[in-house]
Amino acid sequence: MISFILNQQVINTDTESGLTILDFVRYQQNLRGTKIGCREGDCGACTVLVGELQDGKMHYQSMTSCLMPLANAQGKHIVTVEGINMQELSPVQQAVVDEGGTQCGFCTVGFIVSLTGYCMNQQQANYTDAIASIDGNICRCTGYKSLERACETIVKDLSDKKEKNAIKWLVENQFLPKYFKDIPKRLKALQESLLPLSQNGKVERIPVGGGTDLYVQRPEEMIHRPAKHLFDNKAFKTIHLKEDYIYIGAESTATDLEQSEIMQSIFPRIKEHLKLVSSTPIRNMGTVAGNLVNASPIGDLTIFFLALNSEIILSKKGKERTVSLKDFYLDYKKLDKKDDEIVHWIRFKKPAKKVKFNFEKVCKRTHLDIASVNSAGSILLKQDTIELAHFSVGGVGPTPKYLEKTSRFLEGKKLNPQTIQEAYQILDTEISPISDARGAASYKRLLARQLFFAHFITWYPEVFEMEVLV
Repeated sequence: MISFILNQQVINTDTESGLTILDFVRYQQNLRGTKIGCREGDCGACTVLVGELQDGKMHYQSMTSCLMPLANAQGKHIVTVEGINMQELSPVQQAVVDEGGTQCGFCTVGFIVSLTGYCMNQQQANYTDAIASIDGNICRCTGYKSLERACETIVKDLSDKKEKNAIKWLVENQFLPKYFKDIPKRLKALQESLLPLSQNGKVERIPVGGGTDLYVQRPEEMIHRPAKHLFDNKAFKTIHLKEDYIYIGAESTATDLEQSEIMQSIFPRIKEHLKLVSSTPIRNMGTVAGNLVNASPIGDLTIFFLALNSEIILSKKGKERTVSLKDFYLDYKKLDKKDDEIVHWIRFKKPAKKVKFNFEKVCKRTHLDIASVNSAGSILLKQDTIELAHFSVGGVGPTPKYLEKTSRFLEGKKLNPQTIQEAYQILDTEISPISDARGAASYKRLLARQLFFAHFITWYPEVFEMEVLV
């Protein structure tokens, strides 16, 4: 039995847990405001809000319901556009109307839901963050300028919002219906009566985290096949330091990485880097383990963690096995992982304070796109000599590529343009790009070179310029 609150209604259902929230709300609850668009998490027309109780307070995130298994709603508050409608338009809805932010209307509900979710966070409103909240919503009609103006209006309307009790303020100012004030109490009562989802039995169950890869690649299978749901395993959603290693739970999301104080302290630009990873709704859903085991040659988080010389901790019936991430990928979509093993942790040694890290990505559009080529690197200097180097690149071979030869060549060398140019010559022998929809092989080689150089230009602008390196 799956139990959750859908808008104002408590849902108790025996529906197959792999069914998507999108199909459940549209076809079983007749809530047709949530639209069917791409079914791949790209367009945002199916966006819903997912609320969880955290320390007695509600925390809401936007998610794409086309990729969200019904099981992942267990014990939560799911909000569709119908759940934020009132007799009068909310300030969010009114701003979109007043600024001409809707034409055909198909995408509008997704924008409304995302912007309403933005209003519900505990931070002081600002225009940049308001725009960022709709980075997962695509409109083919407006050209976005009208929606940007609507964001400006919404931010002004939020200027007096009380950060410590945002929901109460939003209800009192007609941003949200009154029932939102009772959701924490109702959800707590519901959670106290929940039974664990059935995960066992003789039926083979496919492991599912956030679903953002599996529901794109194998949608029909996922809808009808019993699943082993991992997304809400609290034991593996933590990020912590232990014996000089950073441990990241397999079910941590990209948003969890971005918001982690530990990760922020090590990577001051982590928000900037992770902004390049898909969109806000997908970052709220997609798990670290899912990105790694998907084994995409251009997996953004995979490339990120390869440059930290990370390890994966796999588990099978209580027994753990540790594998270096750079050895995890055997061939295209082939892993050093048995079918019954589960990824539990990814870990890397906490970098020394002077270690520099960078992540770069090029794709056909800046955000919400798959990389043509991506790259990451970490480096430690002792005076002007490279003491440690780890570099990775994606999109230039059948697997995510740790640049073993390039990294080892750099260690012990003086940091200067000649060294980096020689290192690139080695890099060029380590990659084997092919031509495909994301670019010609020659273009990908060029990108790999430019991104490799970009790391050094970012770290040491006083030493390197692109004109010097090329």
